[in-house]
Amino acid sequence: MGTAAGAGPRHLAFHPNGRFAYLLNELNSTMTVFEYDAATGGLSEIETLATLPAGYDGDNYAADVKVLSTGDFLYTTNRIHDSIAVFAIDAGTGRATLVGHAGCGGSWPWNLGIDPSGRFLLSANFESGNVVVFEIDRATGMLKQTGHEAAVAHAVNVAFWVG
Repeated sequence: MGTAAGAGPRHLAFHPNGRFAYLLNELNSTMTVFEYDAATGGLSEIETLATLPAGYDGDNYAADVKVLSTGDFLYTTNRIHDSIAVFAIDAGTGRATLVGHAGCGGSWPWNLGIDPSGRFLLSANFESGNVVVFEIDRATGMLKQTGHEAAVAHAVNVAFWVG
């Protein structure tokens, strides 16, 4: 497994089928898709995609990656650009297609959490000190703010306790 020099690998998320892994690269704002070999533990690169909109040439640091439990959509955060990138996933090939971007509802989206039902995504926004709740459109994967948010100073993580 390898990434481009200076990519800054940050977080890795597996597809629910266990065949693919998605590596978020912080420093060059890309996501590398890998095929995972469960017998050897090896990762083979499939593709690398930008997490930012085409034409954006400002600074950015990608921060988090989450795959929906159904395996059909994936989300990454873009700090400075203050957005959440939405990707559709082909479960057969692992390939991802950028669907679009949603504003994070704050500043510096550090971490994402998807509730156990798969209906809602929460964005922990570090600089603005808030956690914003989005509803996930099950047909497109796109996000819509629900109007619910919580003030959380320096929010850096979202986790759900199921028990």
